[in-house]
Amino acid sequence: MGRLIVVANRLPISISKKDGESTFRQSPGGLAVGLASLPESLERLWLGWPGLSSEHFKPDERDRVRTQLAEQNCTPVFLSQRHIDQYYLGFCNKTIWPLFHYFPARTVFEQRFWKTYKQVNHFFCDEVLKMARPGDSVWVHDFQLMLLPGLLREKMPDLDIGYFLHIPWPSFELFRLLPWREAILEGLLGADLIGFHNYDYVRHFLSSVSRIAGLEHTLGEVSVDNRSVKVDAFPLGIDYDKYAGAREDAEVRSETERIRRIVGARKIIISIDRLDYTKGIVERLEAFDWFLTTYPEYKGKVTLIIVAVPSRTGIEDYKLLREHLERLVGRVNGEHGAIGYMPVWYLYRFLPFKKLTGLYCAADAALITPLRDGMNLIAKEFVASKADGRGVLILSEMAGAASELGEALVVNAHDKSAVVEAIKAALEMPADEQCDRNHVMQERLRRYDVGRWSTDFMHALADIKAKQHGICVTKLAGAAQESLEQDYRGAKKRLLLLDYDGTLVGFTGRPAKAGPDHEIKDLLRQLAEDSKNRVVVISGRDKETLAGWLGDLGLHLVAEHGGWMRRKGQDWRSAQPLDEGWKHTIRPILDLYSDRTPGSLVEEKDFSLVWHYRRADPALAYVRTQELRHALVLLTENMDVGVFEGSKILEIRKHGINKGRAAQFLMGRTHWDFMLAVGDDYTDEEMFAVMPETAYTVKVGLRVSKARFNVDNVQELRNLLNKLTGS
Repeated sequence: MGRLIVVANRLPISISKKDGESTFRQSPGGLAVGLASLPESLERLWLGWPGLSSEHFKPDERDRVRTQLAEQNCTPVFLSQRHIDQYYLGFCNKTIWPLFHYFPARTVFEQRFWKTYKQVNHFFCDEVLKMARPGDSVWVHDFQLMLLPGLLREKMPDLDIGYFLHIPWPSFELFRLLPWREAILEGLLGADLIGFHNYDYVRHFLSSVSRIAGLEHTLGEVSVDNRSVKVDAFPLGIDYDKYAGAREDAEVRSETERIRRIVGARKIIISIDRLDYTKGIVERLEAFDWFLTTYPEYKGKVTLIIVAVPSRTGIEDYKLLREHLERLVGRVNGEHGAIGYMPVWYLYRFLPFKKLTGLYCAADAALITPLRDGMNLIAKEFVASKADGRGVLILSEMAGAASELGEALVVNAHDKSAVVEAIKAALEMPADEQCDRNHVMQERLRRYDVGRWSTDFMHALADIKAKQHGICVTKLAGAAQESLEQDYRGAKKRLLLLDYDGTLVGFTGRPAKAGPDHEIKDLLRQLAEDSKNRVVVISGRDKETLAGWLGDLGLHLVAEHGGWMRRKGQDWRSAQPLDEGWKHTIRPILDLYSDRTPGSLVEEKDFSLVWHYRRADPALAYVRTQELRHALVLLTENMDVGVFEGSKILEIRKHGINKGRAAQFLMGRTHWDFMLAVGDDYTDEEMFAVMPETAYTVKVGLRVSKARFNVDNVQELRNLLNKLTGS
């Protein structure tokens, strides 16, 4: 088994400097705990930024830091202050963070931030490549490194790469606001496995992939070049036993008793979060203010303890947020307080574990209402800490944890009246109901803890890699390609059968826009001018389009999948008599679905009708395709036509018209020394099926096929044809 290289923006060890001396300390975080639970036999290395800019270290100091960190299997990536300002404080926290948390008005789009973000991702890539070996797995974490999987894939194509996003993935409507959206998706799709906290984020990501990158997915798997990329949900858990057993610790019990003694008989509601505008701290304080105004009988009977953990203190928005929050705390206390009673206790600091769990244990309710949150582990920690089952969690439906903690009082964080009523319900909830709700949530958290999260992710990564290796496709490269080139040069009579769309040229939104470029026309002309070659373009296109694009190149042309055939220098001949009676029944139905599906269109040919939906909304097109196929299958039962589904098309075609029959006719009784057949979709499978075993049959793309070989894309095929022509 290879090693696991964990790549994150921060190392699990932070470095600080005082009086010129470096101090190393462990950084808190669930990720380090989750990785620690993986089997001891799996060697783990960690790569990330150590927490200080490179200007803090002299060159010899950096070497000493590397050596010291290496003793704990950590490798630092040193970043300058400029990189930190523009990559971390800039692109990460002023662009990605607000946009992905549904705050587009706060989002800054600056080219210099993006340029630095790319640079830093390249720095991380270089460091990974220095340490990665064949057989290793790389697990990349979070939004700071979204380009890294693609960079690694480019340099080490066979590397096992997992990626996990710890924040929400936004809806397509928001994500497409990002000017660099294609590059971000390309970077992420370099991974073999992409993980999110819940299925909503998975769904949003797949929608972005479909609508922006134009890639289809099946059961959460996206076909990218020659790989299948798995996208799935892995909700991050907590170290359940650590929090569930905290009450047994003497220091935790002492802290709990101290808090209860100071507060007295009053009910305690806690609010614990990083100080961030996405957490909704101001909004929940406003809701508490409203609660005391609406239910004044609770004045003097309830205390809200707000713990705001300092976050991103170098960003102006966060300084303003702190000032606003502290003014609001003063106003609420001034309006609702009395001598001997302060309704809001406010702490601006980080609480160590024992003080934090002491507060959890003392609290009667937790008010956790972020406006948007990837997961929110505070909610899980609070529930796990309630060993006696008493305590009520009020949780925002916009937190990722809400999908797992359904027994909490789940509220819309923007609906202050709903939050007010939830506070009242929490304070008045009977103890037995509290216990019933918490025990269900605790059992769920116990089963799917942070160890299970990391283990499930690594198993899923191994599964998708096994599936990739299990696809039986022989790449046309190395010895196989050399053999093809050798046989081609040694042959005196050669037959080349070449599909057009998706094979010689790529797909476009409108079929009429996919005309041949100069490169492919020159290639085809050179192949056709060789007297040993018979070059046939065998396509689903209509004969007028095919002749207009390729008619002057000296080729044999087959149109409409074999419905029409034109030998070099001759006129078109049809494979069957024309019968258009069936079209009068089918065409109105296709027109109706085209009208109901913006971006789709109907193409009419002599032997077929085609409904194209490449430019349509993928989700709507999927629904319409299912409906249309079902309607057409029923309608055509007694007609001499079939219904076929291709790449973003639905085709109704006359029976007996297919590329297989056309290929057989073209082969005839001639003894060909060399045969090459190339295609990319289901219509070409009919051609591959009739070719002799000695023929070179090539599929463009990675799909199950009757072809002997595959190439990844159109450009790889063009490279092959260039070699055959000697270009």
